Amino acid sequence: MTRVIIVRHGQSTYNAEKRIQGRSDASRLTEKGRNDASKVGNALSNIQFNAIYTSPLQRAKESADIICRSLAIPSGQTDVLQTDDHLMEIDIPLWEGMFSDEVKEKFPEDYRTWQERPHQLQMLVNDANTTREHFPVLALHEQARQFWQEVLPRHQGETILIVAHNGINRALLATALSISPERYHSLQQSNCGISVLNFAGGLGELVQLESMNQTQHMGEILPSLRSNHQGVRLLLVRHGETEWNRQTKFQGQIDVPLNDNGRQQSQKAAEFLKDVEIDFAVSSPMLRPKETAEIILQRHKNVLLELQDGLREISHGLWEGKLEKEIEQEFPGELHRWRTAPASVQMPEGENLQQVWERSVATWQSIVQAALAKQLTTGLVVAHDATNKTLLCHILGLSSEHFWNFRQGNGAVSVIDYPSGLNGFPVMQAMNITAHLGGGVLDKTAAGAL
Repeated sequence: MTRVIIVRHGQSTYNAEKRIQGRSDASRLTEKGRNDASKVGNALSNIQFNAIYTSPLQRAKESADIICRSLAIPSGQTDVLQTDDHLMEIDIPLWEGMFSDEVKEKFPEDYRTWQERPHQLQMLVNDANTTREHFPVLALHEQARQFWQEVLPRHQGETILIVAHNGINRALLATALSISPERYHSLQQSNCGISVLNFAGGLGELVQLESMNQTQHMGEILPSLRSNHQGVRLLLVRHGETEWNRQTKFQGQIDVPLNDNGRQQSQKAAEFLKDVEIDFAVSSPMLRPKETAEIILQRHKNVLLELQDGLREISHGLWEGKLEKEIEQEFPGELHRWRTAPASVQMPEGENLQQVWERSVATWQSIVQAALAKQLTTGLVVAHDATNKTLLCHILGLSSEHFWNFRQGNGAVSVIDYPSGLNGFPVMQAMNITAHLGGGVLDKTAAGAL
């Protein structure tokens, strides 16, 4: 496995002024940006990196330099920090240095395209006395693909760090996970936010998003709501650990309760979310998510818990109650198919992913719709590993073939915003936050079967 940790640079002067940066190298880190970069270094200090790549733009390069002061660099590796032009920020030359409000005013149609159909944004750029069509987001995705194709083969089985920018980081995540460029705004990257990708091989082979946009090392509970946010935020939580998770037994719809560790994880999630204003809460009716939700809601006494059957875990049918080796003996080859082509597997006397998808997504959409109708701002949704993974695929416009692209730790929190209602694309603000569970940046919860 190749582990890639991706960090966005610290706050810059242009960020603070709400100016558009692009490839302009005029902005520098603010004091807050330097302090936050130092906090990233502390958060990553127990991880040994084989290589560190940074954008050559000074706001990223300075962030990388500050982060490196705290890192475990193998002795003798003096050239561990390398600049790479493929990590340059998105190229939007006509808007660079302008305030966001200026762009809205001067380029209203283009700005609307940028917000609603970013992959279709087009600029006419003059190069050497010729005018060419430039599609910033599509070009950025191609740039990200080239980075992966060049860098991944060099670091098989190693751990690398990337320090770059909001746009290119989104494109790196999107190209790794096969997310369409039209979903450019669906992945949030906060200043000094940390994301973790695990690659089984090269680009196009199995990759897992372990976590995305962690900001807890900076003292921030969750990424902040945007100032123009008028929609709903959902906190998607996986239930705490059960004894069967620990033993790696397949649970499915067998109603296994939390174990003591699972209750502790739920208590830690409750402590983590205690200052978040939660307006409503929904859970799968099964014991393990229901108890997790009830423990979290002990810090939110006025919130009633609603149970939704569509959020139940996948029915594993005849696999339920069995260990992997027992399943392999009884159903040879099926576990491998489940791990490599999950959408093609029909659980014996159970469900397939399409069935889980249909019921869980319908339930999720109804939760969003009801919250918007009642003008509720923040909701807690507690469910299961497979259910959550199908929902994350739906949120990012992926098919259930991408089921394994997402990790969901016991007690982990993901944050999904609907800033434009059900008709606009949702925004995954953060995914699989487990810092409150004591593992630091990496997810140390039990891998476990589903």
